[in-house]
Amino acid sequence: MKTKKQILFPKHQKILEQVGENIRLARKRRRLTTTQVAERASITRKTLYEIEKGNPKVAFGSYFNVLRVLNLQEDFLKLAADDKLGYKLQDFELLNK
Repeated sequence: MKTKKQILFPKHQKILEQVGENIRLARKRRRLTTTQVAERASITRKTLYEIEKGNPKVAFGSYFNVLRVLNLQEDFLKLAADDKLGYKLQDFELLNK
């Protein structure tokens, strides 16, 4: 089965690149090498390189494992946690029942 190509708008790609840069800086602040982080996250150094570049094709679980190695796994809980639009839609629906 053929997979669809992931298409990202430039502004969304920049967000992923910023996440990658944040991960790279966190690794460097901890004075960990790419080899150390890759081994501890059970990924290749190439995958870690792709994460630090913000490649959207890297599996979500790989991003999580790298954050876990950096002791930043709780940051994953912040994803979509503040869903202001969703709450507004939910409140609107409740008011109109």
